[in-house]
Amino acid sequence: MCYSVTTAMHFKDYQTDGFYDELFEQPGRVRPGASLLIERIEQLPQGDLQRRQRATEASMMNMGITFAVYGDEQGAEKIIPFDIIPRIIEAPDWQRIEAGLRQRITALNLFLHDVYNDQKILADKIIPPDVVLSAESYRKQCVGLKPPHDIWCHITGTDLIRDRDGQFYVLEDNLRCPSGVSYMLENRQLLKRTFPKVFEQSRVRPIDDYPSRLLETLEHLAPPNVADPTTVVLTPGMYNSAYFEHAFLAQQMGVELVEGSDLVVSDGFVMMRTTRGLSRVDVIYRRIDDEFMDPNAFRGDSMLGVPGLMEVYRAGRVALANAPGTGIADDKVVYAYVPDMIKYYLGEDPLLANVPTYLCWRDEDRVYVLDHLASLVVKSANESGGYGMLIGPAATQAERAEFAQKIRDTPRNFIAQPVVSLSRAPVIVGEHFEGRHVDLRPYVLYGDDIRVVPGGLTRVALRKGSLVVNSSQGGGSKDTWVIDDSPVPAGQLLAQSQQQL
Repeated sequence: MCYSVTTAMHFKDYQTDGFYDELFEQPGRVRPGASLLIERIEQLPQGDLQRRQRATEASMMNMGITFAVYGDEQGAEKIIPFDIIPRIIEAPDWQRIEAGLRQRITALNLFLHDVYNDQKILADKIIPPDVVLSAESYRKQCVGLKPPHDIWCHITGTDLIRDRDGQFYVLEDNLRCPSGVSYMLENRQLLKRTFPKVFEQSRVRPIDDYPSRLLETLEHLAPPNVADPTTVVLTPGMYNSAYFEHAFLAQQMGVELVEGSDLVVSDGFVMMRTTRGLSRVDVIYRRIDDEFMDPNAFRGDSMLGVPGLMEVYRAGRVALANAPGTGIADDKVVYAYVPDMIKYYLGEDPLLANVPTYLCWRDEDRVYVLDHLASLVVKSANESGGYGMLIGPAATQAERAEFAQKIRDTPRNFIAQPVVSLSRAPVIVGEHFEGRHVDLRPYVLYGDDIRVVPGGLTRVALRKGSLVVNSSQGGGSKDTWVIDDSPVPAGQLLAQSQQQL
C-alpha cells in the first residue's frame, strides 16, 4: 500500500530503521492486517489523533487505572503511559503463539509437579539437581504437595519478544503472581471507544470474557462436594504496586477482595470475617508471594498472610491459585531448561524457542560472558521489573566491572543473553510517529483446559532506543489486536462517509 493522503499527522516519513515493525513491512508498505487502521488514521483531521490520545489519558486517570512505584518521590500513583495506536497480530502468527504457549504451560506444570514429588527429571539429570534445589524460589515446604487436579500454574503471563527475523521467542515465564491483565482489559475498552468502526471491521478477537473465564478457572479448583464455592482475591493491601489490578479483578468477578487480616483458620478451614460472622472460603486467588502467605510455614514475621493457611491447603480444604512453589519455574536459570522439559515430558520439539542463554554457573559459559559483557544482557535469576539487569552495550565500564564481580561471587544467580533486536511499533511523539520497542505478555488460564487469551498486554519502551518495557522503568502499553481472519479491505472504508471511528 502506498499513500496518497497527506495530513499533518501521517506515516510517510515513518522509518522502520531495519527492525521488524509490527505495522509496517517496510517504510510506506503496511502489513495487511493493519491496512484498515493506517488508512483511517491518515484520514483524520490535523490534531485529531492527539486529541484522542489526551482524552484517553484523562479517562485512565478518572477511572483510577494506576500503578504504584515504590520509592518514587514524585508520587505513589501513576497511570501507565498508554499509546492509542494498537499493536496488530495476524491469525497465522497468533495460531503459532497459542499452540506454543499451550505446549509450554503443559510442560512447566508437569515439571512443577515432578520437582515437588518424584523428581524424575532431576534423577535423570535432564536438569542438574543443584540448579533446582539451590534456587531461591524453591520451596521445601511444598515437597509432597498435590494441588487439585495436579494443576500448579492456573494463571500465567509469559513474556514474548519478536526479533528481526519476525519470529517470536520466549523471554521469560511468570507463574507466581503475573500482573498486567487489568491493563490489557482496560486498554481494550479505551481503544474500542477510540476507534470503534475500525475495531469492528478489523474482526478483532474479543478478550472481554477474561473475568468470567478466570472465575471458572478458580472455581474448578474448589474442594470436592462444594456446590457453590466461595472465591476471594487475597491482596497485600493498597500499598502494593498492583493493588488496582487486585481490586479490579475482584470487582469484575463479583468476589470479595480480602487482606490477610480478613481471613482466619478455624476448625480446619479458612474462614472470612464478615458482618454476619465467619464464612468459609473455598478458593483463594492469592496475589502475594509465597514467603508472605503463611507465617507458620514461611516467613514468621509476615503480617500479610494467614497463619495456618498451608496446613488447610495440604488437607485439601482450600484451593490456592497459583499453587505455592510455582516461582521455581520463574527462575531465569531454570528458564534455560524449558526446551529440555518439553522434550522430556512431551516428547516434542518446542514450538516457541527460548532466547539463546548462557548459564554463568557453567565454567565455559562464565568465561565467555565475562569476556563479552559489553555485548550481552546479564540478568539476575530472581529479579523482575527490569531490575537486577545489565544491558552491556549501554552500560559504563564501571557498571560492567560491578556485574563481573557479582557473577564471580555468585555464578548460579546470573544468566546472559545476546542483545535481541526487539520488534518495534509506531507511537505518537508530538506531531509525528516514531518506532519504539515492544514485547508481548499473553495470559494463559489453566482450569478444565488451557486457554490462551487472544492478545495480551503489549508493553512499550517509550524512551527512544530503550529496550526496557517495564512500567516501573518508564515503559508504557498498547492494546493488542488479534485479527481473527482477513479484515475488511481498507478500500471499503473509503467508500463510507467520513464518520467518527
